[in-house]
Amino acid sequence: MTKESYFLLFISLGVFPAALGYGLNPQEFLPILYGIEVENNNLSNIFRAVMGLYVGCVSLWILGAFKESLTVPALWCMFVFMLGIGLGRALSLILDGLPDMIFVFFMFFEFVAAGITFYLLKARA
Repeated sequence: MTKESYFLLFISLGVFPAALGYGLNPQEFLPILYGIEVENNNLSNIFRAVMGLYVGCVSLWILGAFKESLTVPALWCMFVFMLGIGLGRALSLILDGLPDMIFVFFMFFEFVAAGITFYLLKARA
């Protein structure tokens, strides 16, 4: 396995549980994890859709770790995913103020992961 494969798997191991936390049972898990009350079906639907997006990306990352022809597309997917989420959190920090520190940590992690992913892509070019 390549360093790119290991990185894709490492990030997948972190994102997959987060995906399940968002959508497996949002009414039960989100109040415990983040203090978010899910009070209607519309909000449950949004969180389950986010879970689906996360699981879809993780699936591509895992495929890319094991199938060489999908490694570069998986890395690009990871780069866009991490940078997009990190920038969204940064925008929220600017517009909404400081969230709980766990979300600041997530933002930092997402930017670092995006940077490493970009480095891996450039090294392959």
